[in-house]
Amino acid sequence: MTVLTAPSWSWPLGPSELDGVLTKLRRWTPYDGEKVLDDVGAVLDDVLPPQDVLADLAVRLCGHLARLADIAVATEAGQEDPEAERLVRQARAVCAQQASVARVPTVGQLRRLAWAVNELQERLTVLGCLRETA
Repeated sequence: MTVLTAPSWSWPLGPSELDGVLTKLRRWTPYDGEKVLDDVGAVLDDVLPPQDVLADLAVRLCGHLARLADIAVATEAGQEDPEAERLVRQARAVCAQQASVARVPTVGQLRRLAWAVNELQERLTVLGCLRETA
């Protein structure tokens, strides 16, 4: 009778890699569709927020776009839906453009960001990648 031996088990990640994973987990925040809609609404409203919060809004909107693009990639929405793929490319282009401009964005730049966020969020909701937010 032949005895089969399994190879010995080893840790898949070393201490430094595990530390990196832990750091990323600690920085992670769950997707909050309500916050996204609040920021989009603040920019697309008839009355813009005060000038001193425009830069913060631009940063948050770019963060929302990045997170939505990540969700689209993770769920393979872009591979299955040409419109989602177009919106992800548009989101990345709008954020890259925003990063290259002055610290305080113009109204037009903010509104482009907000529309990109809104369109991508709506498409991912239609595709079932996100739950609908009110």
